[in-house]
Amino acid sequence: MPAAVWEAVDAADVVVHAGDWVGAELLDRLEARAAGLVGVYGNNDGPDLRARLPEVARVEIDGVRLAVVHETGQAGGRERRMDRLFPGTDVLVFGHSHIPWDTVSPAGMRLLNPGSPTDRRRQPTHTWMTAAIRAGALCDVVLHHLEGPPGDSGR
Repeated sequence: MPAAVWEAVDAADVVVHAGDWVGAELLDRLEARAAGLVGVYGNNDGPDLRARLPEVARVEIDGVRLAVVHETGQAGGRERRMDRLFPGTDVLVFGHSHIPWDTVSPAGMRLLNPGSPTDRRRQPTHTWMTAAIRAGALCDVVLHHLEGPPGDSGR
């Protein structure tokens, strides 16, 4: 992972990972380093990761009901579909596409996909997100961009 992402991990109270760890080494490193970790497995994760991680994670952080899932299906109709699948959720973090996404569903759920800091696929840059929770609300959502190859400067 890029050094900037490890710096964000060190600064965060909770790290959220929406799957495609690819290997257990990253999970081990994040579990050892992050103050808190919420993660799910993705379609590229084998039996070892699936044994350690759920398909869907749900937590409440300072009054914000957060759900994490890897796959949400096609982009068209996503907000309404997620409203049906995740009622009572304030924020849904998802992955799979590696395409950054930030929308609000008709029911008011915030849908976030941070992209990927290591596999940008068709995106111009590698990306990840940071956010804060204050007074029971998600705020300060920032999509970060990394130019060039991601590298690994994590300890």
